[in-house]
Amino acid sequence: GVLIWFTPTPIGIEERAWHLLAIFIATIIGFITKPLPMGAVTLIALFCLVMTKTLTLTEGLSGFSHPTSWLTFSSFLIAKGFIKTGLAKRLAYLFIRVLGRNTLMLSYGLLATDLILAPGMPSGNARAGGVIFPLVKSLAQIYKSEPHSSSARRIGSFLMLTSFQGTQITTALFVTAMVANPLMANIAGELVGFEFTWITWALAALIPGVISLLVMPLIIYFCYPPKIKHTPEAPTLATFELDRMGKISRPEWLMAGTFCLLLLLWIFGDYWGNIQSATTALLGVVLLVITNIVTWEEILSEKKAWNILFWFSILIMMASFLNEFGLISWISQQIEGNITNLPWKLGFLLLSIVYFYSGYFFASKAARASARYTPFLSVALAIGTPPMYAVLILAFLLNLSGCLTHYGTAVAPIYFGSGYVEIRAWWKIGFILSLIYFPIWLGFGGLWWRILGFI
Repeated sequence: GVLIWFTPTPIGIEERAWHLLAIFIATIIGFITKPLPMGAVTLIALFCLVMTKTLTLTEGLSGFSHPTSWLTFSSFLIAKGFIKTGLAKRLAYLFIRVLGRNTLMLSYGLLATDLILAPGMPSGNARAGGVIFPLVKSLAQIYKSEPHSSSARRIGSFLMLTSFQGTQITTALFVTAMVANPLMANIAGELVGFEFTWITWALAALIPGVISLLVMPLIIYFCYPPKIKHTPEAPTLATFELDRMGKISRPEWLMAGTFCLLLLLWIFGDYWGNIQSATTALLGVVLLVITNIVTWEEILSEKKAWNILFWFSILIMMASFLNEFGLISWISQQIEGNITNLPWKLGFLLLSIVYFYSGYFFASKAARASARYTPFLSVALAIGTPPMYAVLILAFLLNLSGCLTHYGTAVAPIYFGSGYVEIRAWWKIGFILSLIYFPIWLGFGGLWWRILGFI
């Protein structure tokens, strides 16, 4: 940051833009190295911005009024309603009862649960760690598939891998499925001038996402097959648990109705009075409070949601002012002036490979998005990549890059720590899947977006 602080200011760039960049880079380094919690790091950044007169206090606090911040915050509270009412677990058991007669179909049942929950639960950790993982562990124990033993390969290893890898795909499918997605959508809007709606993101991810969800279990089944192929006991377990839960309760009906309403507004809100995604999410929280599914005291105690609202708002503010001060445009122009002979298709492919496999060096998708998305998108635009193609590919690849390691996302240590998969197998499967994702998303995805008229 010191070098940037004293760098001579290029023509057309405000001096405070470089001050802001120095503090922004220091913040990202803090996210990665974690000397303090992320909220504390951003608080220090906000203080430095104001005290150095890089921004006024009003400008520094402007991120807290950004709709994206409240969309993310509200989505976490909606997720709490899913878990508290038991609706998430009921959905999982329903899919297991219908699809769980063999091991491969059982994995698809677990993926279907994750897929249904993803639009309303913006945390892969909450979905995979709080809902799916306990079910996988129970199923493994039924078949006496124990961790740290040869019996792990009976069924536990396969289900652990497919469930974890499925979450890396479902986080890419909806803007509300992962905390960093709204951040990337906002950055894309700032750089490209395209307003991402909930339905735009979902439509873009539909075809490559469905292909990935269908192909991924088959690849793992071939490369790391379970010893037990048939699971007739799984539907029986699901039926037993559903009977124990009893009829769908009133809170579950209210939660399901609220979620269906939110989906309708997220999809058609633009046509019904231009209702923004954040407004829809806030409506969901209001309905949950009115129906007493989530109490105000529970909202106040939801530390993770408040923590994300705090650091996320400050991060969005800094990213917005970096663009407003003209720094991002200037960097893109400098890169464009130095890259003249490389065809954009080859250049973007190489850029995407570096971008994706840099996931080996990160332990958080949120930190990865804040550190990598803006500069890589700027470079992609500078070499002539179609704007929407660059925006979508980089956003989706960031989500998918969680497949690589046992530490790349918050939920990875939960699955890896269960002891069912050795580190060598974990990394091998992740790398194989990464090779499959590139043609699916860059190839089939590109064709699909051309049909949609996005590129």
